[in-house]
Amino acid sequence: MEFQQLLQLVVDKRASDLHLVVGIPPTLRVDGMLYPVSTEPPLSREEAEKIVKSFLNPEQWERVLVNKEIDIALAFSQDARFRVNVYYQKGTVSAALRRIPLKIPKIDDLKLPKICYNFTKLRQGLVLVTGPTGHGKSTTLAAMINEINQTRPAHILTIEDPVEFIFSSLKSIISQREMREDTHSWEIALRSSLREDPDVVLVGEMRDYETIAAALTVAETGHLVFATLHTNSASQSVDRIVGVFPEEQQSQVRLQLSNVLEGVISQRLIPLLGEGRIVACEIMTGTAAIKTIIREGKSHLIDNIIRTSSEFGMTTLETVLANYVRQGLISMDEALSFSLHPEELTRMVKGSTQ
Repeated sequence: MEFQQLLQLVVDKRASDLHLVVGIPPTLRVDGMLYPVSTEPPLSREEAEKIVKSFLNPEQWERVLVNKEIDIALAFSQDARFRVNVYYQKGTVSAALRRIPLKIPKIDDLKLPKICYNFTKLRQGLVLVTGPTGHGKSTTLAAMINEINQTRPAHILTIEDPVEFIFSSLKSIISQREMREDTHSWEIALRSSLREDPDVVLVGEMRDYETIAAALTVAETGHLVFATLHTNSASQSVDRIVGVFPEEQQSQVRLQLSNVLEGVISQRLIPLLGEGRIVACEIMTGTAAIKTIIREGKSHLIDNIIRTSSEFGMTTLETVLANYVRQGLISMDEALSFSLHPEELTRMVKGSTQ
């Protein structure tokens, strides 16, 4: 099967990913599960290299040889484009391709909490979308960015590695900057953003001290910043941000963060009992109580605040999972496997059935 045919198969099967690894057949991820393409033999070293070279230009291939990995975006058809990571494993070239739909879904299409609309109406502050890799963070961010694009005039600046969803300027104007193609580093791009007259800044990932420090500064200076973190909960997100700074700076960072943090969406994609997956979110909003806890360095109390603050749009992951189990959308086993507090989830589900 030709490479273009494999990409079309990803689209036809509604797969999220395609894996090309020497020694196994091309493999799709559908609804979170991996399925080898049964009609295809295991990839040889030569076939894998030939496929990868077919979609990289000479400069990109040279970077793979030198750095042993590269991130790029790959245009495919009217139905999809792909975020691609080429990497080496056991001395052979491999690739992981993540499908990016060309149509940007709406907040309601994704069944995201209504509080997401409130986040898009903010004029300044920091909103984080967190969760494991492959659980829809980029799609959630794209939906919120496009909601702003459709509803108010703003200059939206995105900094990504690589650019994933392609936005068309509607009521807003949108500038999309790609790492290496349009800028040399996250830190430089964020520092430069203050001179580019943005209203909204999307940071593809807050991955290190320099990026996090720069993102906080942008949020502090009257801009609305959206960003992602690979953390499992709101409390972990706070700890991660504070923890990247030297100890002598952490009290100042807690003060900064308490002033700018407006919300954390910590999400998972849960397999449905039928086909497909559904998003489950823990939501934290930047209330006075949350800001005080962050400032005082008592992030271990955040979970309790979330449990008792539903009137402010907050919800725990366990509350959402329990509701899905009660509605017959997901199995209890799946719910438990994604839960941060399995005992609490079990208690909720048992309490509702008594």
